[in-house]
Amino acid sequence: MENVFERIYAVVRQIPPGRVATYGQVAARAGNPRWARVVGYALHVNPDPGVIPCHRVVNRFGETSKAFAFGGEDVQRRLLEDEGVRFTAEGRVDLKRYLW
Repeated sequence: MENVFERIYAVVRQIPPGRVATYGQVAARAGNPRWARVVGYALHVNPDPGVIPCHRVVNRFGETSKAFAFGGEDVQRRLLEDEGVRFTAEGRVDLKRYLW
């Protein structure tokens, strides 16, 4: 699993500030589109959140994680907003505008 996590982290490191990717998108770029749940787990145990920007990964609807590993959902949203990502009235990231 270590090698899989490293592949996932390598993809997540590439997401530029002000952009987001979905779990499925990260999974596909890491080598297997069926790894979306594995991506979630890998990000939950992210060993270096200062370098691996897991806050830039959202679900396929543009929603932040309810269990964001580093302080809760509001922290993920704040980190994204600090990078210029705006949210809709429904509390989702506009994927047409911010998807990597």
